Amino acid sequence: MSLDSQDSPSPSFNRDWFFPSPSFIHHSPPKPPKPHRRFSTIPKLSPDSNLSKPPSFRSSSSLSPTTTSNYGRLRRRVEFPRRPDKSSKQDQSDSVLDRKLVVSSEKKQSTEKVSSGSSGHRVRVRWNLAITAAIVITALTSLVHKNFTLHNQVIDLQDQILKLNVRLRACYLLSNVDTFDSVMQEIDDYDYGSNNGLKKLALIVSLMLLSIPVLAFKYIDFVSTLRSSDNVSEELLLNKQLAYRVDVFLSVHPYAKPLALLVATLLVICLGGLALFGVTDDSLADCLWLSWTFVADSGNHANSEGIGPRLVSVSISFGGMLIFAMMLGLVSDAISEKFDSLRKGRSEVVEQNHTLILGWSDKLGSLLNQLAIANESLGGGIVVVMAERDKEEMEMDIAKMEFDFKGTSVICRSGSPLILADLKKVSVCKARAIVVLADDGNADQSDARALRTVLSLTGVKEGLKGHIVVELSDLDNEVLVKLVGGELVETVVAHDVIGRLMIQCARQPGLAQIWEDILGFENCEFYIKRWPQLHGMQFEDILISFPDAIPCGIKVASCGGKIILNPEDSYVLQEGDEVLVIAEDDDSYAPAALPTVKEASFMHIARPARMPQKILLCGWRRDIDDMIVVWRGSLPKDFIVPKSAERILFCGWRRDMEDMIMVLDAFLAQGSELWMFNDVPESEREKKLSDGGLDLNRLENIHLVNREGNAVIRRHLESLPLQSFDSILILADESVEDSAIQADSRSLATLLLIRDIQSKRLPMLNQVHRGSFSQGSWIGEMQQASDKSVIISEILDPRTKNLLSMSKISDYVLSNELVSMALAMVAEDQQINDVLEELFAEEGNELQIRQADLYLREGEELSFYEVLLRARQRREIAIGYRVANAERAVINPPAKSERRRWSLNDVFVVIAEKE
Repeated sequence: MSLDSQDSPSPSFNRDWFFPSPSFIHHSPPKPPKPHRRFSTIPKLSPDSNLSKPPSFRSSSSLSPTTTSNYGRLRRRVEFPRRPDKSSKQDQSDSVLDRKLVVSSEKKQSTEKVSSGSSGHRVRVRWNLAITAAIVITALTSLVHKNFTLHNQVIDLQDQILKLNVRLRACYLLSNVDTFDSVMQEIDDYDYGSNNGLKKLALIVSLMLLSIPVLAFKYIDFVSTLRSSDNVSEELLLNKQLAYRVDVFLSVHPYAKPLALLVATLLVICLGGLALFGVTDDSLADCLWLSWTFVADSGNHANSEGIGPRLVSVSISFGGMLIFAMMLGLVSDAISEKFDSLRKGRSEVVEQNHTLILGWSDKLGSLLNQLAIANESLGGGIVVVMAERDKEEMEMDIAKMEFDFKGTSVICRSGSPLILADLKKVSVCKARAIVVLADDGNADQSDARALRTVLSLTGVKEGLKGHIVVELSDLDNEVLVKLVGGELVETVVAHDVIGRLMIQCARQPGLAQIWEDILGFENCEFYIKRWPQLHGMQFEDILISFPDAIPCGIKVASCGGKIILNPEDSYVLQEGDEVLVIAEDDDSYAPAALPTVKEASFMHIARPARMPQKILLCGWRRDIDDMIVVWRGSLPKDFIVPKSAERILFCGWRRDMEDMIMVLDAFLAQGSELWMFNDVPESEREKKLSDGGLDLNRLENIHLVNREGNAVIRRHLESLPLQSFDSILILADESVEDSAIQADSRSLATLLLIRDIQSKRLPMLNQVHRGSFSQGSWIGEMQQASDKSVIISEILDPRTKNLLSMSKISDYVLSNELVSMALAMVAEDQQINDVLEELFAEEGNELQIRQADLYLREGEELSFYEVLLRARQRREIAIGYRVANAERAVINPPAKSERRRWSLNDVFVVIAEKE
């Protein structure tokens, strides 16, 4: 007998665990009592038959044994205590419902009992199914576990037997090489046989893992269908809850989609590796690597041989294609989302020391142009624009602007300045200046939005590095915005600035061009800087210390940084003081040695000699000292330019009309007239003016004359004495100021009509006309009329400026461009706003145009330094000049030491106190 027969177990022992003996089958334990059946096998009797006929029973002898036993069981069940009659009615209702004979009941109570009984019975059935499934799964699991345990024991015993056989053969047949090779082949065959069970187990595990999601989805669908059939309205379906949880997970976690793709890839690789391990002879590591190659490249499965490996490899390749498609979708969505975010301006701006503009209006183009010119000396700057518009539309509109950005980059972002997250997106904390533009439309709504924007800016937790420049539409709202913003906020009231400029330009023709040169960065502008080498010098010496600039003020450190325009000549520059100058650029000027200037004696104007007089004062007054000083006087009479009464016409109605009237009353001489011609009824004008804070009884120098009519209708204009007005102001009417093109069209039509009416009423003069227009042309006639009176047109669109400048029939004011210049200047230097406010105010200093006969004689040769010193004797600062017949003035002229011959027809631009 061999060792195999001795050590191998008997066959009966191996099969006893699986095949039970007959005694086990016949002597099974008694069955437990059957549960109550849902469908009864005994025919139900109608209630009428039960009531009419008594129950009849057969004799016990006629019943079969099976029937007797059944009835015995029935009788034993009857012996238990029964439920009351209400329970029997409920059973009858259940049986009627189970037969699907649904009849509408007459009472609501019976319907409720039927539904509750049905739901309760379903719950019991569900529990019975769950218990049965658990028992079956447990039994199968135990049988499979026992089977694999015994199988492992058999494998261990066979391994021991093979090792003993190998040792025995090795002892007797060691010299025979062929026999040794056969032994090794048997060992390899045994290894394959030992791994065969493990491979089958791996294949079974992979199939079970693949079936788990299918079974889970089927179970969820079954439970959801069962709940929907029960009409449980207050509970959500299971599939909807699961879908909601998945949706929340994908929405809340930013990396949920890549994570899901990674998990799916790992599952396909692992399941595919296990399946390949079950159908091939390779190791588990090699199968996992082969599964990864199938997932990464679907064409690698072509080298598979055999039905099993081919089926598994095709399945893995199909899963790899799905994963690759998912990956492409995720990558495509991520790239599209990123480009969409960049296109819509949602990305963050990583800049510092940039200029931030919040809002969008018609002034943006001029503002960007001025900022580009201001940053040209620095090689360009960064300007960020954020508005509630599409980023592509903003970039297209900016690209259409016809000017050179000179190295300045404009970055657009879409967002709201009222949202802190959008403000942080444009690096509001690191901006050196923030400009808040007023919206086009209603003034009160625009200012209210500007106020909310300032509140949002002051609410930034990180704080602001730069200052805020706010454009307002109404002067009454300026106090509220400054109260909210504090020292960080500088306001520019566009409507008020334009109104004051129009009045100044109406009184002094040519002043509009000078303001454009000073406010814009193309020529000369204001700069403030500290020069320690000038400490201890008087202001009259500082005036001639800058060859390339003109000092016009001092920032006094001892007064809290207050800027004093046109100070006294005897003021000594202290340590910490700064000098305010007009220069071409902030790095284009520096103090130099004092030039040698001829003593500029004041030009004495011929006037009647004063004779000594004797005056007797009878009595004594409290102000007798003031009377003596006034009588004696502090300046010669020739120093003061006399005023004369004027007649001015306003065409149109502005919402700040009362402010313009008050400023005009302060400037004009007594006895002047102000004619107001517009389509506002005369009965409403006084009410509007009084509501704006104007008291007509307090007007001292002007008299109001009201005329009602339309400024674009010729017959209405012909009713006015247009040839008798010294100045005519064509205002952008309140009814059309929201549309720049419509307002400019109306202003241009009014201008042409007025000039045509004036040219017809004024006599034709035999003189050479300006430009290339002939004497008989209509523009030539209008130019002749423009010599008699000054017309100031409020222009909003820069394109209309070219028409007026070409025809030269009006001294215009380009309101949007001037406001943009002022905003850009204040954005570059916060201190300049104090200088502009004083120059625009009713009191203090202002820009004036003076005739040359106040400073020199005809044909006299003087340098500009000498003219500057002569102007100082009048307490004025000369900043430029305009020679006769020249179109533009020269501000901050070069070569100030060179002497030239002057004419009495020349004019000088000076900073002087308001008279």
